[in-house]
Amino acid sequence: MTAPGNSSPDDALTYASAGVDIDAAEDSKWRLKKLVESTMTAGARGAFGGFGGMFRVPTDSAKPTLVASADGVGTKIKVAVEADRHDTIGHCLVNHCTNDILVQGATPLFFLDYVAFGKLIPSVVEAVVAGVAAGCRENGAALIGGETAEMPGVYTAPDYDLAGFIVGIVDEDAVLGSERVRAGQVLIGLESNGLHTNGYSLARRIVAERLHLGVHDVFPDSDGASVADVLLKVHRSYLPLLRPLLPDICAMAHITGGGLPGNLNRALPGNCDAFVDTSTWTVPAEFRVLAEAGRVSKDEMFRAFNMGVGMVVIVEADNAARVMDAANAQGIRGWVMGGVAPGTGVVQLDRSVA
Repeated sequence: MTAPGNSSPDDALTYASAGVDIDAAEDSKWRLKKLVESTMTAGARGAFGGFGGMFRVPTDSAKPTLVASADGVGTKIKVAVEADRHDTIGHCLVNHCTNDILVQGATPLFFLDYVAFGKLIPSVVEAVVAGVAAGCRENGAALIGGETAEMPGVYTAPDYDLAGFIVGIVDEDAVLGSERVRAGQVLIGLESNGLHTNGYSLARRIVAERLHLGVHDVFPDSDGASVADVLLKVHRSYLPLLRPLLPDICAMAHITGGGLPGNLNRALPGNCDAFVDTSTWTVPAEFRVLAEAGRVSKDEMFRAFNMGVGMVVIVEADNAARVMDAANAQGIRGWVMGGVAPGTGVVQLDRSVA
C-alpha cells in the first residue's frame, strides 16, 4: 500500500490527465501562423508567437486618438457548435467590433482574440481563427495577438467561448457622436445581414421549442436555407461602405443588443429625440417567423433584434442622398427611416415628428 502523501508511478498525474492537452495546444498554435500572417498590415511589428503584439501608431493625424472596444458573439456560438460549422463565427466577431468603433469615426488598427475550450480540438481552433483572420483582412486590421485556452471544468466539450478586442484610430477633431446631432437631421437605415450577433438566446429557444427544428432543418420562409444557414449569416461590416463618407456623417448607431430603442438613443444628445417610421422598410422574413412562432410582441422584437437595420447613420438632410446612393451601389439597401427633433434623448417608434 502506498503511504498517504506518496504516490506510485502508476498514479502520477499529468496536465493531460487533468484535461489539458499541451500537444494539441502546440498543434493549434502552428496551424494559426499563416492565418495570422495573412492579416499583417504596415503598422504591425514583431514575429508570430511573441508574448505581446506590437503596432506602430500612425502619425498622419494631427490629433491621433485611439478607440478600443471588446465584445463577444453571445449564444450565436451555440449554433456554430451544434452545426459543427466554425469558420464564420470569428468573422462575425471582428465585424461586430469594427462597427462598434466605426460609430465614433474610427478605423481599425489591430485586433486580438480570445478563445477558450472545454476540450481543445486543433481543427476547430483553426476554423474559428480562420474566420477571425477573414474579418481582419476585410477591415484592414492586423491580428497581432490572442489567447487559446483549454479549460476543462469551466467549459464542457464541445462548447467554447470567443471574445475579441479591437483598437482603432480617429483624429480627435473628427470624432462622431451626439455632440454633432441636432434637430432637423435625417436618419438613414442600412440593412442588416440577418440577426447579426444579438437576440440568439430568444431565437434559439423559439427555433427549438416552438418550431421544433434542429440546425440542419429547413428554416421557414427561407427558400430552402437551413436553420444554420439563416442563423450563422456573417455579421455585416459597414466600414467598407462608410469609410469614405465619414466627413459627411454626424453620428451613427450600431444596432446590437437592445435593438433600435437601446442603441440609437446612445447617439442622441439630451435635447433631441429620434423618430423612426417602421413602415419605411420590410422586416426580413426570419424576424417575422420568429415573432409569429414565439408570439413575441412588436415592442419586444424591437428590443431583442435589429429587425433588419444593422446601422443607423445620422446626417444633414443635404447628405442623405449621397449615403443612400453609396449604400445601394454596394448592394446594401439604405433608406430614410426617420428624423431628429427636439426632445429628451429617447427613440420614438412610429410617432410623428412634432
